[in-house]
Amino acid sequence: MSPQVLDNALGAVGHTPLIRLDKIAKENGLKCNLLGKVEFTSAGGSVKDRIAKAMVEAAEKEGKLIPGKSVVIEPTSGNTGIGLAMACAIKGYSVIITLPNKMSLEKEALLRALGAEVIRTPTEAAWDAPESHIGVAQRLQREIPNAIILDQYRNVNNPLAHEFTTGPEIVEAVTSTPSTTARPSSQKVDVIVAGAGTGGTVTGLSRAIKGKHNPDCVVVGVDPKGSILALPQELNVDGNGSQYVVEGIGYDFIPDVLSQEDVDVWLKSSDDESFLAVKRIMRAEGLLVGGSSGSALAGALRFLKSDQGREIAQTPGKNVVVLLADGIRNYMSKPWFLDIAMGSEASPLADTISKILAKPEEKVDHKSWKMTGAEVNGVSNTAPVYTQPTAAL
Repeated sequence: MSPQVLDNALGAVGHTPLIRLDKIAKENGLKCNLLGKVEFTSAGGSVKDRIAKAMVEAAEKEGKLIPGKSVVIEPTSGNTGIGLAMACAIKGYSVIITLPNKMSLEKEALLRALGAEVIRTPTEAAWDAPESHIGVAQRLQREIPNAIILDQYRNVNNPLAHEFTTGPEIVEAVTSTPSTTARPSSQKVDVIVAGAGTGGTVTGLSRAIKGKHNPDCVVVGVDPKGSILALPQELNVDGNGSQYVVEGIGYDFIPDVLSQEDVDVWLKSSDDESFLAVKRIMRAEGLLVGGSSGSALAGALRFLKSDQGREIAQTPGKNVVVLLADGIRNYMSKPWFLDIAMGSEASPLADTISKILAKPEEKVDHKSWKMTGAEVNGVSNTAPVYTQPTAAL
């Protein structure tokens, strides 16, 4: 993050940390470096802040947006909408977001807090149906004066934002971290793993890292079961057309900004393994990530245990980067998160607490306690220590 004072929140988009996931690596017997690109530290809370900023600024340069007149409309699963609503609040554009019903209440609340109008649409509607979030956005755009759809599914600034910001940030962090005996490093990004929604993230990352930094880098795309983004198409047969709970990744059509061929390995993910991975990264690494981050982590671990990934996994110094797209802020009312937070098994510490609180409380005379500590010229030069006289015990 910049040490300087920023003009507005858009200056705090991106510049996110790359953090070691050492505990998870150890648990899974990995000798490589497992690294998480933590996007929830961006100003709007997700990786989608980057494309929102890029699309708005490009539209301004092209004269497509007029402050005080233009109405920005966007069909989204939520995070792109939040990024756009933040950018438009700063720049003075009205915003309408169309959002499938399955997306969290938190996303709608955040959008409305930023001043956006929100229209919910049927989750089960096909992408090209008039009642889908895309169809409703297109109808509104046709009938509202000065309305524009920036269109993350086709806008070239979607993958470009990741080619010119996310990817280079990852490369800079890896190459500027020295290799040491304790923490060896190839000084290259050897594997990059990301979930695929519009596909702009994984496409832009591939072009930045595989295309400009390390041609031997393996690009892994993770697609939920029920979606059709993965190649070969046979991967999409299992669960074809089924609904999945995880948000922000997967589609029932191939967005124009997704270059499937820029991905070396496609993996399908399930809700169960995604949410199990979320729980693990929270408990082991203290990172409060969302469901699609769990999908990416689960995909990374599965790749590293496969025939293709095993050699990388067992090579000290190889750098495997997992894109952690957003945080838990947007999902705290979701049953899967409440199960993680409130329905977990009791810990040994909880049992100890129960036994202590079940006993009758001992009487303690707090008035008899006194403060002690070495003093110089009447001022304590050590932290105060509170002691209770033996008689009071």
